[in-house]
Amino acid sequence: MSDDTADAVAPADAAAVTHADVDAVAHADVDGVAYAHADAAAHADAAAHADAGTDAAAHADPPPEPALRPRAQPGPGVELSRRARLYADGGELVLRTRSGTRRLPVGGEGIGRAVFVDVAGPEVERMGSPIPGTWGELQLQDSKGALVARLRLDDWLPEADQLPQRSVRGEQLLSRTGVAGLLAAARIPLHTVRDADDPLVDRDREARRHAVPLSPGSVFPAWYWLTRGVAAAVWFGTFTVLLFSGAAAPRLVLVSAGAALTAPAARIALRAWTRLRLRRSAPAGAAVTITPRPAPDAGATVRFRRDTEIRVERHDLVLKDISGQEYRLARRGPHAVTALVLVRDRSGAPVGVELRGRDGQVRVVLPWLQWFGGEGGGDGWAALQGALALPVRERGLTGRGGGWPKGPALGLRMLPAYGKEARAVSRFPGTLVGVSSTAVMAVGSCLSVVYGVRLLDAHPAAAWATVLMGVLAALLQALPYAIHQGCGRYRLDRPASG
Repeated sequence: MSDDTADAVAPADAAAVTHADVDAVAHADVDGVAYAHADAAAHADAAAHADAGTDAAAHADPPPEPALRPRAQPGPGVELSRRARLYADGGELVLRTRSGTRRLPVGGEGIGRAVFVDVAGPEVERMGSPIPGTWGELQLQDSKGALVARLRLDDWLPEADQLPQRSVRGEQLLSRTGVAGLLAAARIPLHTVRDADDPLVDRDREARRHAVPLSPGSVFPAWYWLTRGVAAAVWFGTFTVLLFSGAAAPRLVLVSAGAALTAPAARIALRAWTRLRLRRSAPAGAAVTITPRPAPDAGATVRFRRDTEIRVERHDLVLKDISGQEYRLARRGPHAVTALVLVRDRSGAPVGVELRGRDGQVRVVLPWLQWFGGEGGGDGWAALQGALALPVRERGLTGRGGGWPKGPALGLRMLPAYGKEARAVSRFPGTLVGVSSTAVMAVGSCLSVVYGVRLLDAHPAAAWATVLMGVLAALLQALPYAIHQGCGRYRLDRPASG
């Protein structure tokens, strides 16, 4: 039973286990100072200036390019991919998030310069695998060098989770994220340093704590964190009293069982909330959708054919994977996708398609056998060319190895090699607490049943209520996991036919 089990019925809810809630827990920066408190304060302030509503914002005019697009995130994070942007407008830098819009003046008493600290940040330890450190930090300072705002570059790289850490750095990272174009549009001079102790870097802890964190926001909404936090505090408190007092007071046992039930119930509520928010945040306007037409020997599964797609929207090129998360790349501006390249092997057979940016960087690769190698694949390739309306060129593989592509790129891991991997990738995301949270919920459910049984003779009504809450909590954990695993193992992760 897992805290990050999935509702396998809805592809929109499917999601990979990623660093989904890094913003809500801690951001590792160049000196290990956490962003968590500043991030929460910034987004609370933004909420006070929020626009009329998500529906109106979703269908409002898009921000001017170059606009930064966030790292792709699963589950509730899909809304962030659609909503969060960082752009320049009317002499201000504008951060738009789920909670609202925040504006920072440029020039005068506002932002006077940018310092790109091209240094990897330290990892943040936790139970399980550590949280990777930042790929680099951008400090926005005033004319005197005082820190005004800061951002992690990997927070604004859509394909960051598909690339090894720091596989893109320096000028290429600034170009690919759109930061270079954004600073040029806002007329903010840029300085690049490759030493965290450089005099241009503001390392004052107090200044860093008060600087505005320009992050896309927390994947998990505030109400979910609050609900889980209060429930955990109540459960630990009541459990401690019950454990050390040796008495099983009916009211205390009921409160403890209710708190234990709240966590898995909140998970179900979060799935419903996510589905509603994704419907409301769906981009307005027509889009051309290209689905995979895999060759019979490509190893494609039912899940891959059902959930993977490319959407060409008016302003974004969107690659959606089996987790449901959306990698959104700009179609305009200096960081836009500007060319299609058809790659052929030495025999002339197509190997794949590359989508490249203005500087020639490969942003997306589409293996030919997976996308266009089957029946109707030629129509899919023609539809992609027509929708993007980009120049198309061909190139052949050279060299002894003849391998393609030469390095890591978005699009290579769309089709997991094994069903177990696909089920792990496609399940609903869990918080960074991870395994410990799952264990606590399981223990809480079991203890509710145990304490309920102990009350049967003296307080039967309270006892049955406690037992029922314990059983319900266990079911709310187990059923989504069982459905997800069963649907995947016996249907979705089977080879696709036709």
